[in-house]
Amino acid sequence: MYHENEGPIESLVHLWVDGAFSRRELIKRVAKHTGSIAAALALLRGYDLFAQASTPCPATVQVPPDAEDLVMQDVSYPGDASDILGYVAYPASMDSSPFPGVIVIHENRGLVDYTKDVARRAARAGFVALAPDLLSRQGGTGQFPDATSQAAAYGRTVPAERTADLLSSLAYIKTLGNVVTDRIGVVGFCAGGGNLWNLIVASQELKAAVPFYGTPVPSTDAVATITTPVLAMYAGLDRTLTASMGPVMQAMEQQSKTFGFVVYQGANHAFHNDTGPAYNAEAACDAWARTVAWFNKYLRAA
Repeated sequence: MYHENEGPIESLVHLWVDGAFSRRELIKRVAKHTGSIAAALALLRGYDLFAQASTPCPATVQVPPDAEDLVMQDVSYPGDASDILGYVAYPASMDSSPFPGVIVIHENRGLVDYTKDVARRAARAGFVALAPDLLSRQGGTGQFPDATSQAAAYGRTVPAERTADLLSSLAYIKTLGNVVTDRIGVVGFCAGGGNLWNLIVASQELKAAVPFYGTPVPSTDAVATITTPVLAMYAGLDRTLTASMGPVMQAMEQQSKTFGFVVYQGANHAFHNDTGPAYNAEAACDAWARTVAWFNKYLRAA
């Protein structure tokens, strides 16, 4: 769904899918480009997602920001060009044993509440979760008051800088006293999944990775440098993106990489984002259970 340098209509549809605004607001904004509501509706019918209804979010999925079983805090740490803002969550356990770490990489709107909630879900599963803000070089997501300006700010970032900031985030999470420093994993969503692919190409330190409909996908040449066990989550209705994973999976198989590839039939791009209209509770819950199991397998190994 997401790709670098996407057009204005694609960008609006993507923001809607990610829960930035309502269906009515999407039509209104697209109509400014097409000249009329009727033309906007005609154009939007070409997107498979537009016809789908949102699946209600089970009450037990989200983790409240005041959950008593967790410790949560905003953080700031050094990066190549500026301090990096982030959000950390971990179990409020009396046990002094350190936990494995998980880096949570946001979509293309910055560090929004949905991403922080995912970090809390990872913490509740028994990990120290760090969600870095890849808009930190521009002052952070909080500097941009709405979804459109957040997406525009992300569009001003470049892959090399994002990877550098993620490498700084990896270095930072290893400084936390309650983290097992050689047991760090990463999960990313949409553009965050693309940044995840770039990170595990750049670093062999990550012990587990789960990209959700990550885009862009790595080149087949880049696969050679990947040592991280990867469990890739993609959507059957997100046809073009999911099909683009074919050569990547073939290359990983040929090079004996450790990987899994799950395609959720009937689900579309952003199926895990419970704040948007593409949310698919069945797919999202199954994918998250698989994610936690993957992290447990590779991050808790002796």
